[in-house]
Amino acid sequence: MKKAILSRTGKLLAVTALAAGVNLANAGDTIKVGVLHSLSGTMAISETTLKDTVLMMIEEQNKKGGLLGKKLEPVVVDPASNWPLFAEKTRELLEQQDVDVIFGCWTSVSRKSVLPVVEELNGLLFYPVQYEGEESSYNVFYTGAAPNQQAIPAVDYLMNEVGAQRWVLAGTDYVYPRTTNKILESYLKSKGVAAEDIMVNYTPFGHSDWQTIVSDIKKFGSAGKKTAVVSTVNGDANVPFYKELANQGISAEDIPVVAFSVGEEELSGFDTSPLVGHLAAWNYFQSADSEENDAFIEQWHGFTENDERVTNDPMEATYIGFRMWAKAVEKAGSEEVDKVRSAMYGIEVPNLTGGMAKMNENHHLSKPVLIGEIQDDGQFDIVWKTDEVVKGDAWTDYLPESANLISDWTAPISCGNYNTVSKSCGGAVAAE
Repeated sequence: MKKAILSRTGKLLAVTALAAGVNLANAGDTIKVGVLHSLSGTMAISETTLKDTVLMMIEEQNKKGGLLGKKLEPVVVDPASNWPLFAEKTRELLEQQDVDVIFGCWTSVSRKSVLPVVEELNGLLFYPVQYEGEESSYNVFYTGAAPNQQAIPAVDYLMNEVGAQRWVLAGTDYVYPRTTNKILESYLKSKGVAAEDIMVNYTPFGHSDWQTIVSDIKKFGSAGKKTAVVSTVNGDANVPFYKELANQGISAEDIPVVAFSVGEEELSGFDTSPLVGHLAAWNYFQSADSEENDAFIEQWHGFTENDERVTNDPMEATYIGFRMWAKAVEKAGSEEVDKVRSAMYGIEVPNLTGGMAKMNENHHLSKPVLIGEIQDDGQFDIVWKTDEVVKGDAWTDYLPESANLISDWTAPISCGNYNTVSKSCGGAVAAE
């Protein structure tokens, strides 16, 4: 057992040494890949795995000979769940380390911090986590779910399949939950839900005392109407939240919770038996039955040398984004940002759940939506899936300020927020 641990430690140390910037070749012979994920702080529970996923993909690509005859060199930084530090680390990656691409961020507040830096310095960021939409940057490819690929289908499922009539929108207090819940409030009201049947609550990152909030949820759900919780609680606050639900005897039959930020990685940290039946909405679950997924899981277990390590949705989004970027580099014959970006449109790679993911002109993917039910082993039973892939929508139809906006970074529109009524672009346009 000790020998296996030493082997795994030695492998990860070797990869980390390379990631820290140990050059195995001259700078001109490598393509530098920035890895921008929190390895400490409240978001480390989720983001460390994505750092490892990028390192795995780089290792695999290098075994194939790299790209364009060059080895890929990872450059890992730790923004430490500190949102302003994300911007500083991004500037470091682009100006000092001269990386050609960045894979990173989890929370929207970290992405918003990074956005002006990658736009100023013409960097290229692949963002792998579900988010609130209402954004389309020339310098970002969004491989996680937009609201129409997660939040809206999840509410439809609860409404149509579970019969929910009252709604608790519980989130962490930052931009993703607030904007997502603003969209969901508008959507629910468009479906005839009364304002008094919607309860909204926000808590800070790392919140641990859920007793009062869960009591309020329980009381709200006792009005004689089927009640459901839509959770945008993020990071390690999920552990005490679900524990308190169990402590107060709230089962999935009583008040089901559908989560947008809880996956296999988060559930691996605690006893899930009291949570059986609660739900999550993602574009991927480890339990998906496909040859591509089997190969991905095998690769992950081989890389980590740990068959207990789980996979999750942001890992698939990272995998898809990395493979698309690699194909775009080969297609463009260059790692230069402008050439790679132009080559990205229309690129397809297999989803791990079956079918093909496609990168669209709005920098969002087309991919399926899945609803999973938590099992006592910490995995999800897929109880619902869209028949076709769903194209990510950068701008929601359910907010008046964005209902007329579209994103299309290809000619002739070449704009991230084009108003279809005024026929004008409200922000930056694509460089010629």
